[in-house]
Amino acid sequence: DDIEIVVHPQSIIHSAIETADSSVIAQLGWPDMRLPILYACSWPHRVHVDYGRGIDNRFDLIKLGSMTFKAPDTSKYPCIPLAYEAGRRGGTMTCALNAANEKANELFRQGKFDFFGIPTVVERTMLAHEKDFTLTPTLDDIVAIDEWARKQVEIEAEKMRSAPVLL
Repeated sequence: DDIEIVVHPQSIIHSAIETADSSVIAQLGWPDMRLPILYACSWPHRVHVDYGRGIDNRFDLIKLGSMTFKAPDTSKYPCIPLAYEAGRRGGTMTCALNAANEKANELFRQGKFDFFGIPTVVERTMLAHEKDFTLTPTLDDIVAIDEWARKQVEIEAEKMRSAPVLL
């Protein structure tokens, strides 16, 4: 519950943290994830980027004009409540959620199910993980749960494909 999700349609703010004095530090840039990824990979250093290599213009707040923010629509983004649930539970549940989400997105891109199949198989995988849940996992536990969750998503996806269609 210490993480707040905010929808920012302009995609200018890539991350923000609130500090102990309540000020907020944000990473801003054009809606392109290459710079935030570069920053994450090179931290704590900054890498010089020449313009013309995919970053064509300096970031310009005047050109941007304004930014807007809104709360996420959990019916439009149904995995958000699942992520909060996994975070509250802790332990290996966050690993199961992450691996299930990655595999579900892969299967979605392969056309195995529609967009709303993603939260369905993720949630079912999380429920199936309850029996093996560990609150204080080792690295080996995390690796094993990651592998298990990816396989479980395939099982859950197959159950969805073979389920009768109700009209």
